[in-house]
Order: sequence, then structure tokens, then C-alpha cells
Amino acid sequence: MTRSVVADAGRIVVKVGSALVTNDGRGLDHARLARWAEEIAALSRLGKEVVLVSSGAIAEGVKRLGWSKRPHALNELQAAAAVGQMGLVEAYERGFKAHGLQTAQVLLTHADLANRERYLNARTTLRTLLGFKVIPIINENDTVTTDEIKVGDNDTLGALVANLIEADVLVILTDQRGLYTADPRKHPDARFVDEAVAGDPSLEAMAGGAGTGIGTGGMLTKILAAKRAARSGAHTVIASGREDKVLERLAAGEAIGSQLLAKKEPLAARRQWLADHLQVRGSLVLDAGAVRALSVQGKSLLPIGVVEVRGEFRRGEVVGCIDSNGQDIARGLVNYGSEEARRILRKPSSEIAAILGYQDEPELIHRDNLALL
Repeated sequence: MTRSVVADAGRIVVKVGSALVTNDGRGLDHARLARWAEEIAALSRLGKEVVLVSSGAIAEGVKRLGWSKRPHALNELQAAAAVGQMGLVEAYERGFKAHGLQTAQVLLTHADLANRERYLNARTTLRTLLGFKVIPIINENDTVTTDEIKVGDNDTLGALVANLIEADVLVILTDQRGLYTADPRKHPDARFVDEAVAGDPSLEAMAGGAGTGIGTGGMLTKILAAKRAARSGAHTVIASGREDKVLERLAAGEAIGSQLLAKKEPLAARRQWLADHLQVRGSLVLDAGAVRALSVQGKSLLPIGVVEVRGEFRRGEVVGCIDSNGQDIARGLVNYGSEEARRILRKPSSEIAAILGYQDEPELIHRDNLALL
């Protein structure tokens, strides 16, 4: 790797982890937050548009509420997030103001990204803010999310935001140098990965679990985030936030950390939105012929290729398409609800009207409404 992809990027999503904005989980480290504001301001002066995804709200809330440790109960985590978000945004606002930059707080949930209208609204808002040279500071809206509907970690959120605004690069800053072939703390012979292709299955095998008890994301979440960001053509850089002026040096082209390149053509915006669904209403189990028709031939999904319908869903909702081994194949907008789908599975499309008494579409999912995974 001779040149960082950040150098030529016009639009960048920067994700900063908990370990880089807190005092070992004991509230915010204001000096570090000021540092990130300074570095992002330097990128802004270069003409780059930057969106910041920052952790730290819950840790700050725990400190402000006088708790000795991070709670486990959902309602207490939500309370900590609500209290801590005030301090996080206040600190960032102060830091960016010192460099003449305005900031905006944007709290997102999975529902904002799963609903087509809200997805487009969020996209428009972020693009408008960037057009006004405002730095959006994004976090998951932990105050209202539950385990069933949450994005789960800010690495994934960073990738979703990269797709949302069609960023050129996702920079994930962590307390590790980057990606190794194995955990270097346990395997001294582990080799550093300076460059690879995002989505390469071997990368997931290399990744271990979370390195600290402060945040929720380990190296695996970063690998998967890079894979997700690559769907919209965004490259990913995983680098140490302990490096001096890391963002400015990356912008200057210096090779720092692990660079995971997006090789595939970006998905069309509609398919990208479909692929970004972290939760789906149900799933359709496909036979081998249907899997081949979707993944190799690019065809629509017909009822005859479905062997099982799982879950409950309505017409127009997003469902998963899986093979007999449970492997994700695609996601798409279904033309029939689960009850109707069960009645017409394994049947040719010519029999839909006779079975249901009507026919909306000959396909269960049209190819234009399918996103391969």
C-alpha cells in the first residue's frame, strides 16, 4: 500500500470508538474530543466533507449519574445515553467552534434506515448539512432503541451512514494499529494486514472479539462494517486513533493502518437500501434452482423456487432470501404477505390467481426489488 484512499476522498465518514473519547470508560476525555475536532477541521479546510460517528454517550452518562460501572439493564442504558448525549454534543460543539465550524446532532435508529421514506429523509438532511459546511455528529439513538431494533455498534452505524450519503471512505479509528492475521496479543507471529479487499471471507476468520470492556465493537464488527460499506463503493481504513494527527496524515496520502478496498460496483440506491436492512420481517427458504436464478442469472424470485416461508410479513415489507443451509442470499420487497406466500410456494406463477383468487404479480420478489448479499 503506497497511498491512502483518504487522500483522494471527497466525502468521508469518521468513526471514533469509545476508547478514544473516554477516560477508560469514566466519562469523556475532553482533550481527545478537542483533538478530533481539530483534525476534522483540517480535513474540512482541504475541501473534504466529513461526517463524525462518535461513541461515548453512555460512558459520559454513567459518570454524570454517579454510577460506578456501566449498567446492563436496558432502561438504565437508555437513561445513561440520554444524559450522556448532552455532554458529548456540548463537548464537540465547543471543540469545533474553536475552528469556526458548526455542528449538528443526528441520532439514528435502525427504523430510520429500514423505512424507505425515513431513509431518504435522513439522506437529504445529512447531504444538506454537508452542503452548508456543517459537521454532522452521529450516534445511535440509544434512548429509544431496544435489542430487537438497534443497529448494535457504531462500526456498523458508520458503514450504514457511509452507504446513506455515498461516502468515498469510511475511517474506523480504534485503539489497535489495524488488522492482523490473528490476535497479536495472543499470537506474536501474527502478521499485519496493510491492504486487502473488503468482503474477503478470509478477513472474518482473522478477526477476534472485542478488545476492551468499554465498547461493543471488536475487530470482527469492523471487518463486517467494511464489507457493508463496500456495497456502495466506499473503501475502509481501520487505523489507530493513538497515532499523532492520524486523519491529517491519511489525508496527505500516508499509509496508516489497514486499508480494505471496495472492488465491486456500487449498488443502485434502492438495492443498497434493501441490503442495509439489519432486521427483516421474515425469510424465504429457496431451493438450489432459485438460488442459482438469483445469484448467477440475476432473475426474479418465483413462488416455485421457495420451499419454506418463515416469519410473518405483509406485502411490500423487506424479507430475507436464504438457502437450505441458512446462508443469506438476498433481501427484497415481497409482493405477497406470508399467508399468501405459504399458499403459493412450490407452485408455478400461472396458478397464483386460481389459488389466491387474484394475482398482483407473477413473482414473489421482482429482480428490481432484490439486493444480493
